[in-house]
Amino acid sequence: MEAVYTLANVQKRYGERTVLDIPALTIAQGEVFALVGPSGAGKSTLLRLLGLLEAPSTGTASLQFDGQPVTYASADIEQRRQLAMVFQRPVLLSRSVRANVAYGLRLRGERDAREQVEAVLERVSLLHLADAHPRTLSGGEMQRASVARALVLEPRVLLLDEPTANLDPANVRLLEDLFREQHEEYGTTIVLVTHNVFQARRLADRVALLLDGRLVEVADTQAFFESPEDPRTAAFVRGDYVY
Repeated sequence: MEAVYTLANVQKRYGERTVLDIPALTIAQGEVFALVGPSGAGKSTLLRLLGLLEAPSTGTASLQFDGQPVTYASADIEQRRQLAMVFQRPVLLSRSVRANVAYGLRLRGERDAREQVEAVLERVSLLHLADAHPRTLSGGEMQRASVARALVLEPRVLLLDEPTANLDPANVRLLEDLFREQHEEYGTTIVLVTHNVFQARRLADRVALLLDGRLVEVADTQAFFESPEDPRTAAFVRGDYVY
């Protein structure tokens, strides 16, 4: 498959601290790629680089999108419009659920998007709350609204940063089914950051383990969980790794 992202010599530093050091990584078009590892391993930092929300720290770094070098500063509007990101803690505007979901489309000049918005609200089981204010929603409903806001943009790449970390099992299952459907029916490339190794196993085509900002192992999901090459990966999968 063609690569949607190709990284080479990508580092991210905050002050004197190097939080990410990726010599090489490729993410294929149309795959579900999961990033697992402990808190502080660099997973969310890598996701923000892929989302063009931050730039690498080194001048020799190469981040390519569709084979073209791209950075936070150089990315054009068409490249950015192919990406959508969902964060662990949703932030919604102080307006109706419907208006929140339609917001990105309105920024793109699409004023008559009611049909698109209602279709995606139905997908996330929120159509009955379309006119509700976010302050009246549960945590799970707020996250589903955040996901709907991303999906209505029909992104080519969906970046998910711990999207179900604070949700009850029913909402976790609903969103996992939605992500699976998005991938299978629309061919969306999904990059998923998760602490939940079971979720990674359920959803991902490939899994990568990050420790201290470095990739320990990248493998097909079955191999990652059943026959990892690195002993640290095996310990992580067993739950024996001490951070």
